[in-house]
Amino acid sequence: MTLSAELYKIHVQSAKRLIMQTINISDFRANLLQYLQKANAGEPITVTTNGKSIATITAPVQQKQLAKQQLHKLAASAKLQDVISPIDS
Repeated sequence: MTLSAELYKIHVQSAKRLIMQTINISDFRANLLQYLQKANAGEPITVTTNGKSIATITAPVQQKQLAKQQLHKLAASAKLQDVISPIDS
């Protein structure tokens, strides 16, 4: 697969994740596992009742991955100084 084809594939996958599927609660109940699998794969789903949104189902936040990203950002801007000497000296 060429680089441009690979980039296109990534772009299409990202665009699909931005498109939120809206479903009625009765359809959600009837196909619960299917919709939860879609949400876990990164496709956000809005559940409605009587045309009003009542919930948005999304993939769980990967806490470990998020913490690593935050640490990398902090490491990029951190300045190492003397951490052994007392502050008041």
